[in-house]
Amino acid sequence: MTTASASALALAPVSTTVRPPVRAGAPSPAALVAIEVRKSLSTRSGRSLAVASMLLAPAATAIVAGASDESLGSVVGPLGVMGMLTGLVLLSLGVLSTAGEWTHRTVQTTYLLVPRRGRVLAAKTVAVALIGAVAAAVAVALTAAVLAGMVDGASWDGAGRAVGVFVAAGAVFAVTGAGVGAALANTPAALTSLYLVILGVLPVVRTFKPEVGSKLDPAEAVLALSQGQAQTQSVLVLTGWVVVALVAGAVVTRRRAVA
Repeated sequence: MTTASASALALAPVSTTVRPPVRAGAPSPAALVAIEVRKSLSTRSGRSLAVASMLLAPAATAIVAGASDESLGSVVGPLGVMGMLTGLVLLSLGVLSTAGEWTHRTVQTTYLLVPRRGRVLAAKTVAVALIGAVAAAVAVALTAAVLAGMVDGASWDGAGRAVGVFVAAGAVFAVTGAGVGAALANTPAALTSLYLVILGVLPVVRTFKPEVGSKLDPAEAVLALSQGQAQTQSVLVLTGWVVVALVAGAVVTRRRAVA
């Protein structure tokens, strides 16, 4: 390099342009939850289950109230039963939110956009809990309206507690379904296993070993809570289902290969 060239380079202006910081590609927790809510309700099956969870309980209540000639002593019992029924429907919605991604192979895109699997599962958990609570709130409002319009003279004492349990059960069952769906990664297997255990195995256990069945059955826990009975045990039962399902889902999801 000649002396003239070196001098020209030394005198050349130095660019002071500062590059803007690059934003992180991953969405915020709130945005991720919103995405998961939209994903759960974007499919025909997801929308159908959400609508069914809102309408099944009031429709069943109207049919039973219209066909029965007996007077109803309290609305707490029917609200508890319909809360359990709504929760069982929302169980399927939770399963679809996680296992459905593995079944339909959309999980590859999900984890490509957000590689942290624990963060995705947490967002799915919050999303289905919100959907379950909102759907159950709509269902219990419609059910209460049906009872108020079709049943005369029934007592509403304890109805507030039953309504709260109704809404909580929607969130609990939806989250449980999401955890089991994440653990099994297969929609038919997760649905069959859950309904077989809750509607088949546990009723048999309650028949022959009621002291054992009452400590395991989430459906019975919802009924007991709505009526103010065995509250501590019922809360522990529902909490146990949520914790075991989510832990199993998180552990298996972290170790499973995305093919």
